[in-house]
Amino acid sequence: MFKDILQKCIRGEHLSETEAKSVMDEIMTGTATHSQIASLLTLLRFRGETLGEMVGFAKSMKEHAISIPHNEKGVIDTCGTGGDHAKTFNISTAAAIVLSSLGVTVAKHGNRSVSSNSGSADVLEHLNIEIQTTPEEAALVLEEKKMSFLFAPLYHVAMKNVATPRKELGFRSIFNLLGPLTNPANAEAQLIGVFDEKYGELMAQTLRELGVKRAMLVTGAEGLDEISIGTNTFVTELKHGEITKYILTPEEVSLPRGPLSDIQVKTPLESANMILNVFQNGKNEAARNIVAYNAGAGLYIAGKVPSIKDGVREAQKAIMNGTVYNQFTNLQAKKVERIDA
Repeated sequence: MFKDILQKCIRGEHLSETEAKSVMDEIMTGTATHSQIASLLTLLRFRGETLGEMVGFAKSMKEHAISIPHNEKGVIDTCGTGGDHAKTFNISTAAAIVLSSLGVTVAKHGNRSVSSNSGSADVLEHLNIEIQTTPEEAALVLEEKKMSFLFAPLYHVAMKNVATPRKELGFRSIFNLLGPLTNPANAEAQLIGVFDEKYGELMAQTLRELGVKRAMLVTGAEGLDEISIGTNTFVTELKHGEITKYILTPEEVSLPRGPLSDIQVKTPLESANMILNVFQNGKNEAARNIVAYNAGAGLYIAGKVPSIKDGVREAQKAIMNGTVYNQFTNLQAKKVERIDA
């Protein structure tokens, strides 16, 4: 089966959704060899992926993942593809905590660092927020605290079969796109940072086929896989089956632009300190504003506010009045007043 698929890809032919699902099933069950997996990833990187292939791959990954047994409604995820090499602090993780402080149920899907200086799991450990929980514990925390972190290796166990080929290849692959699409809690809404705007529409179409109701795929013009505070952001929005594309600027939500250098870090510890500075309404304006910006978009996608601008205003208020910091301490395994550098 796998050899036939590779031959088809070499000829430049596309796979049907059924074929894509079947070949991903072989990968997920450990039937495919490392060399076969590496060959497929390389071929797909060169010719690009179709919607049918993306949907088939994603369906297989979701079937082989461990799901969270919860009954929460309106669950949202803030996740990124990674691979932007911008070295920023963990903005989507901070935004997730802001959202949960405002009553949005967040199933934050993430991992340790692969292509960045700090993965979401790395920074949460420094912030003393639990990252390794059972599905049952994650569901309970989701219900009681409005946010649970879903550590990808615990829920996508079959991904161990692609770890070696991905590491040895060393370039972005289709798994960078598929990871954010396969939330173990089946999030109904998603804010996804994408390293390249050209994938936004394809990912939005895939999410629509997977049953996601609301989503925003965002790429900063400087290549940031977040909504950018320093320049324009390319947005692809999915809203109840309709997909639209537009450009978003900080000025449209009444935020000043800030330099990328003000939000860059070298280590997970530096990222944790920057997040703590934001939650304590510190002096780093660019960091505080980019978190409010992304959280505001999350509030909009979650249906809590009529516009991103309104969402930014609500996020800013929550940071300034201590609502976010109180939620942050509520999420901690143990309270920490400050993090030693």
